[in-house]
Amino acid sequence: MKQHVLVITGPTACGKSALALELAQQLDGEIVCVDSLTVYRGFDIGSAKPTAGQRAMVPHHLLDICDPLQPFTAADFQKAATAAITDITSRGKRPILAGGTGLYLRTLLRGLTDAPGEDPLLRQTLRQWAEQEGPAALLTELRAVDPATADRLHPNNLVRIIRALEVYRVTGIPLSQLQAAHGFNERPFEALQFCLERPREQIYRAIEQRVDTMLADGLVAEVQQLLASGVPVDCKPMQAIGYKEVVAHLQNGLDLEQMTLLIKQNTRRFAKRQLTWFRGEPELQWVAYPENSATILEAATMFFR
Repeated sequence: MKQHVLVITGPTACGKSALALELAQQLDGEIVCVDSLTVYRGFDIGSAKPTAGQRAMVPHHLLDICDPLQPFTAADFQKAATAAITDITSRGKRPILAGGTGLYLRTLLRGLTDAPGEDPLLRQTLRQWAEQEGPAALLTELRAVDPATADRLHPNNLVRIIRALEVYRVTGIPLSQLQAAHGFNERPFEALQFCLERPREQIYRAIEQRVDTMLADGLVAEVQQLLASGVPVDCKPMQAIGYKEVVAHLQNGLDLEQMTLLIKQNTRRFAKRQLTWFRGEPELQWVAYPENSATILEAATMFFR
């Protein structure tokens, strides 16, 4: 019998963490964080990581499990989250997956494609090419060999562009073809999945408030401390929204007001990309939040029963 998991997802600043915390208390559950940034130690304020008080109220899993230079992929998440879910279930608790990293959720719930592992030398070559000619050159190359993947990638999503080119150069097969052949047919869990839906204007206001709060809470000082401890500016978590703009402020002369506006702008764009991703996930149930949150609790209660 498959383990049951409840999924609470949606775009950034839509209220996922607050609702997951409330549901965990009501359902005797524990939270598995589905976030590609909160796994890193030291990246606390800019990732909106749950506070010590929230963690004391409800156990949270997969926080602070990586050093900044440690690679962490969707496959790593799949392995770590599966172990956490098994542990939670073995103790009679209910696992609640909460977060907005759509690829992590898809990989965990529907499996990985049969794609090759990393080729460090090839990746370095592609990164150097991007530094010399810009990400657009790589995207043009990708469009020539795998237009389906190129069309769904943002031009600045260099990590995914490089990965798609890497897969094609190693196998000679487009990533989109591998994904279609695989079909994401693995179903290791029985999942009840909800995506929180709020008017875009509300999400944008919440993003603005969140960024202001992060800066008031010391985001710039956090980045200064990370840099002083030896964390390089080109490592994966330091390229995340919020951190890369602060680095530009500290090292490249971007003034504080411009930095703040840029973080807000980039976060809004990120939320739009998340919504596009989630609309392509057929098993997600969209629920207006917070007005219909009781619907989620009622359905989750029946689901776990």
